[in-house]
Amino acid sequence: MTGFTPQAADYRNRVRASFDAQAFMKTIGACIVHLAPGEVDLALDKRDDLCQQHGFLHAGVTTALLDSAAGYAAFSLFKPGEEVLTTEFKVNLLRPADGSRIVAKARVVKPGRTLTVCRSDVFAHRDGKDVMIATALLSMIAINAGSG
Repeated sequence: MTGFTPQAADYRNRVRASFDAQAFMKTIGACIVHLAPGEVDLALDKRDDLCQQHGFLHAGVTTALLDSAAGYAAFSLFKPGEEVLTTEFKVNLLRPADGSRIVAKARVVKPGRTLTVCRSDVFAHRDGKDVMIATALLSMIAINAGSG
């Protein structure tokens, strides 16, 4: 139980449809592995073409994953007709992203009428356990669909 109530009865379909429209998430191979009101987990399998020169997942991919997870966690609570955009985030890269599978777990901290604050933690699965590799605090804005 998340403690949050979505404002759209079809929030699951809205989140999935929006996520499926993101070409970049398809490009990196990300998928939704958990979806509840105010909660979204995204995962991807590590691939060599997503890594930097030392063989670690590129920070840009890690950041994109945690940003999208947080955006969809916020979006899951928005009213029909509202869309989501990121307004601000602070990321701490805690250790190299080295693992076979990477998972970003985003949770709404504080929903609001206009701004919603989320936390997103990223884990790499390696040596049989999940190791936190990044954490972020993000602000998401609700905008009317069609405005931008």
